[in-house]
Amino acid sequence: MASYKATRIPSFPRLGEKVTQDTLYWRNYKTPVQIKEFGAVTKIDFSPLSPHNYAVTASTRIHIYGPYSQEPVKSFTRFKDTAYSGTFRSDGQLLVAGSEEALIRLFDVSGRVALREYTGHSKAVHFTDFSADRFHILSGSDDYTCRLWDIPSSAEVSRYSEHTDYVRCGTPSRLNPDVFITGSYDHTVKVFDSRKERSVMTMDHGQPVESVLLFPSEGLLVSAGGRYVKVWDMLKGGQVLVSLKNHHKTVTCLCMSSTGQRLLSGSLDRHVKVYSTTTYKVVHNFDYAASILSIALAPNDDSIIAGMTNGVLSVKHKKHPEDRKMVGGTSRHRPAYRVFVKGKNYMPKQDDFLVRKREKAHLKQYDKELKRFQVSKALDSVLKPHVRLKTPEVTVAVIQELNRRGTLKNALAGRDEKGLSILLSFLIRNVVDSRFAPILLTVAEMVLDIYMKVVGQSAVVDKQILKLQELVEKEIDYQQELMEVLGMMDTLFATMTAKKEAAALQSRAANGLVEVRGGQDQMVKAT
Repeated sequence: MASYKATRIPSFPRLGEKVTQDTLYWRNYKTPVQIKEFGAVTKIDFSPLSPHNYAVTASTRIHIYGPYSQEPVKSFTRFKDTAYSGTFRSDGQLLVAGSEEALIRLFDVSGRVALREYTGHSKAVHFTDFSADRFHILSGSDDYTCRLWDIPSSAEVSRYSEHTDYVRCGTPSRLNPDVFITGSYDHTVKVFDSRKERSVMTMDHGQPVESVLLFPSEGLLVSAGGRYVKVWDMLKGGQVLVSLKNHHKTVTCLCMSSTGQRLLSGSLDRHVKVYSTTTYKVVHNFDYAASILSIALAPNDDSIIAGMTNGVLSVKHKKHPEDRKMVGGTSRHRPAYRVFVKGKNYMPKQDDFLVRKREKAHLKQYDKELKRFQVSKALDSVLKPHVRLKTPEVTVAVIQELNRRGTLKNALAGRDEKGLSILLSFLIRNVVDSRFAPILLTVAEMVLDIYMKVVGQSAVVDKQILKLQELVEKEIDYQQELMEVLGMMDTLFATMTAKKEAAALQSRAANGLVEVRGGQDQMVKAT
């Protein structure tokens, strides 16, 4: 007697997200650690020096955290009103911040009291940063001005009043200490040179600008505002290179990976999009619990930190190889290498006998029932929740096997209200799936034929049958509409083909290769 062959489960293409190298890379971060701040987190900035502490600006405080600390290692609380834009200098020794009080404060990272206070703005200062030479401070305010300050003397070096609305963001050039860029709610991005009295370049973003960012080479500039992220070519006089519209709400912040190959944007729609800087396509997406106001990547890309409107700071650390090697806090003992290579090069001799051990086939429960010809129990075993919900292809494969044997109707019959309800729920869930529809439509017809006599005796079953009928009718309508569209497309393609053939015929006739006589094409000698 031949041995029983297990039911073959066909492999279907998985529906959902395509797994790419970027997906694997960005998923290689641990579960986020959440830190509660005193208010909305408006700015996160990493120190350029190891161990890369980061400053978090929220409410009236600026907290400095260590790379893996959940409590601040340093705090600056000398603000009477909301603080903005706490930013490190390139040497990591000083930190500058604006405030709602229209003041700019300069702090020594190792101290507590402000070293300098810069007064001159008449409204809140939302943007502050250091110039590339480390001796000047840039600022942008709600009084429509952006200014340049001398650090030692606290004097105002230059002032620009070209914006006509709030100046909310900016960035200095890291290659030229005289150049800086600002973004404003008047929809413009302006490039200033401190050696000139006016801006040297203006770009219209089309929406209130929330954030600007320079590429490492500084040949390209990124601006964010409204639902748009735009990339500008600085070497072509501020020509827009690409406009991205992947968010559903206002984009509030931008940052870039250490290599400059990935651009990140955070938005009020609670998503962070990761773009490739070569194709400008979204390669990954992060979801958060609240709207995002600020985002930052560590200089070595070891951490992703996002600040949200609800005052929560989300910190994700990258997994390291040693984290995966540790199981339960201890290293897992593995056999020595010699165990695996023992006898690898052994050659059989002439007098040796080969004794094979018959491998026992371990059958699944549904195969055991099919082997015993218990068709109803086989169907019950694949209608259990962990099978029908997680691996519906197994359930469909068993149904196809029952149909091939001609026992499907027997397996469907004789079910009580609960069993019939489970079967109908599976059909409702999968009958319109193109992978399973051919066999499940046959099952639906058989179920209606078998149980038509008991319709009206159970409210639950009646409701499911009506829902199944509605699904099938909608699917039929969709298929009819698709057939109509295909018919129209075929007509269009046929018309286009006829026009091309007519044009080709006219071209050949013009060249003296074709002569039209009585509706027939005849070849003639070219003159």
